[in-house]
Amino acid sequence: MPPPGTGQDAAGRDAQRALHADAVALLSGWAPTSPTAAEARDRTLELLAAGPVALSRSHRPGHVTASALVLDAAGDRVLLCLHGKFRRWVQLGGHCEPTDRTLAGAALREATEESGIAGLAVDPVPIDVDIHPVACQGGSLHHDVRFAVFAPPGAVERVSDESEALGWFPPDRLPEPLASGTVQLVAPALAALRRRRP
Repeated sequence: MPPPGTGQDAAGRDAQRALHADAVALLSGWAPTSPTAAEARDRTLELLAAGPVALSRSHRPGHVTASALVLDAAGDRVLLCLHGKFRRWVQLGGHCEPTDRTLAGAALREATEESGIAGLAVDPVPIDVDIHPVACQGGSLHHDVRFAVFAPPGAVERVSDESEALGWFPPDRLPEPLASGTVQLVAPALAALRRRRP
């Protein structure tokens, strides 16, 4: 194990500082997709004023997470998971990891891990920011920055340990019970897909 301040410790701190700088720059320059998202963005920037610790799940006042609404190549379906803990259908995502250097990269990593789909692509512009209570550290808040992620043609999903099931659904016929905040991702994700097309 390297001494403190060298090797993996220094690399981890560098990555955390890079992720913090990315989060601040990304949210500072982002045009929110709704008034609710604007308020959540402002509160998240206030949280980030605490420094890189605001990205760690050990930060009791709250921490920044990243999630992804996955669309199929045509935009005809969205991929959701039935979350194993709270038994609701929700977009893919979760906590930032020590190796993440950007929020978009964290969302892409989470989507890849939870869907089992190779070749996903992330739009680097957020589609939403949402703040909601969670059980972390006996009670905390997730400041969730959400992205659109696009699956390649013919993508086949594979259920991970974190979900009970995965399913593709038409954007206008999402399943129940649905996590609050998931439906609001559909319109901005479809808009991101339209911008992506030549």
